[in-house]
Amino acid sequence: MKFVKVRDLRINPNKVWKELELTGEVIVTSNGKPIAVLSGANENNFENILKSIRRSRATLALAEIHKEAIKNRTAYTISDEDIEVEIKQVRRNREK
Repeated sequence: MKFVKVRDLRINPNKVWKELELTGEVIVTSNGKPIAVLSGANENNFENILKSIRRSRATLALAEIHKEAIKNRTAYTISDEDIEVEIKQVRRNREK
């Protein structure tokens, strides 16, 4: 895994693209902190890569929600019916 500064990406993008081809991933940093992950893709695999990234983000979000629920002692006080109501509400809001 290669770390690249935002400035290097701006000044010499070809070098970053070559590194991406070699390693498959490049971490972009700003002020020494990671701000983005570049992942190699092509027309044959980009949809699967995008799905995997979205699935991973959802898993991370769920883990964070679970951690907060345990911290707030609400992890096991929500009924299945309450969960279904919440899901339906979120879907309705998303459709608007």
